[in-house]
Formats: sequence, C-alpha cells, structure tokens
Amino acid sequence: MVSLAEVVLVAAVAGGVTGLGALPLFLTDRISHRVYDGALGLAAGIMVGAAVFALIVPGLELGSPLEVVAGVLAGGAFLLIGNAVLPHLHLRFRGDRVEGTAIVEPSVDPLTEGGSNGDHDTGADITDDNSDGTGDDNSGRTGEDGGTTGDDLRRATLVGSAVTIHNVPEGLAVGIAFASGESAIGFAIATAIAVQNVPDGFAMAVPAVRAGVSRGRTLLYTTLSGGVPEPLAAAAGFALVTLVSGLFPVAAGFAAGAMIAVVFRELVPSSHGHGYADTATAAFILGFGLMLIVDTVLAV
Repeated sequence: MVSLAEVVLVAAVAGGVTGLGALPLFLTDRISHRVYDGALGLAAGIMVGAAVFALIVPGLELGSPLEVVAGVLAGGAFLLIGNAVLPHLHLRFRGDRVEGTAIVEPSVDPLTEGGSNGDHDTGADITDDNSDGTGDDNSGRTGEDGGTTGDDLRRATLVGSAVTIHNVPEGLAVGIAFASGESAIGFAIATAIAVQNVPDGFAMAVPAVRAGVSRGRTLLYTTLSGGVPEPLAAAAGFALVTLVSGLFPVAAGFAAGAMIAVVFRELVPSSHGHGYADTATAAFILGFGLMLIVDTVLAV
C-alpha cells in the first residue's frame, strides 16, 4: 500500500496537469465554440467513466449496493449544497456567472452591471472575432496607480471558490482509490483525472484570457487550480478511509456522486449552449471510452 506522501505527490501531479490546458492559448486566442464545447464534453466523459469504473465498481466489490448508493447520494448533495452556499464565480465562454449566497446581498454586485439575485450571465458573447475579449467593464478594475482593486480581489476569490468546489471531488477520488489497498485502482483514477484536467484547464483558461488575464498568469492560475486543492483533498480522503475500517464503499460512492454532480451541474450545460451539442456528445462518449481503456490497462 502506498504512503500518504506518495498519494499527495500523485494527486499534485494529476492536479498540476491542469496547467497544460492553457498552453494552446500561447499560440492563438481564437478558440471556436466547437473546440471549447468538445473539450468540456471530453472532460465530462472521462469524469463519468472514472466515477463508474474506478469508484463505483470497486465500491460494489468491497461493499454492499446500499453503502455505495448512500455515498453517491451524499456526494451529490455535498456538491449541490456547496455550489449553493459557497459564493463563487464561473468563468464562462459566454460571460461570467455568479452563484452562491453572496449574490443575494442587497448591494450592487461589482461583477455585474446592475446586480441581481440568482444566476447571472454578465454580458455579450466574448468570442466575437471583432472584440478583444476584455469587455468595457474591465476599465474600472484597476486604480489610478494600475494596482489591483477590491473588485479584482473579490473576483479572484470567487473564481478560486468555484475551482475548489469542482476539484475537491477529484482529489477525494484519488485518495479514496489508493486507500482501498489496490494501488492499480489509485493510479488508474489519477491517470484519468490527469487526462481530464487538460481539457478542464483549457475550458478555464479560454474565458480567463478573453477577459484580459495575461497568458502567464492564466498558466499559473490553471496549474494551481488543480495542483493545490486536489492533493489536499486526496490526503483527507486517504487518511479518512485508512483510519476508519470499512468506509471505502461509502467514500467511493461519495466521490463518484460529487464528480457526477459536477458533470451534470456544470460541464454538460456549459457545453450545450452554443449549437455544438453533437460535438460535445461525441467527445463525451470518446472520453468515457478512453477511461474504460485506462481502467482496463492500469487496473489489471
């Protein structure tokens, strides 16, 4: 059985691979909706495949269906509640969207023009070829000295919250898989998450660059978005399952439920709003099949 330090290292590498998704933007800033939606679909397919083959199936082998189902329901509820309670900002191809309890404050939201309650897309399609992608509302984000304003800090904090919500289930999945005692399962899901993190990082980097974030900072932020929360969550999942005997089936179901909730709460809707649903669906199937191959090769 691998050690906690090895689990953290593997999760950090798998999470840090997210930064590779930002590299194409060093070559061009013209990314089509078709490519973006396909990347989201691919990431979604890999996540669902990882949840099924590397978590739910082993959970059923080591526990009862009731334990696994209870974990799946708890994991899904955890993600949805966290999404509703924790204030966060989704960087989207078609404008940003603010969610969580912060948006019900009576004051005007600095991230929107007029402030509102509920989900809110902040404006026009930022992929317009005639637009530099920065938007008029970026003009007020720096002070007279060119420094970062309070709005920038709040924006960064909200984006970081969104990234944390979505990467914690992946880190948990890695830690819980290794804690099962089957290292092959752990490496299979870590590999799948690493592969999935590349299009995931791409999906995060595109709107960031379009919003005016420098490519260097985008590369740094996308790398840290997976490289920090995932090993921390992996350590927590590994330690919990190792210390509590018989917890693996429930814990595996929990991680799987949270990952599936991320897919259907965020990735699927985001990939089906631009007229390329077929591309996203085909990429989803490809990702699911890819995870089946990874699981078969590494978990033998």
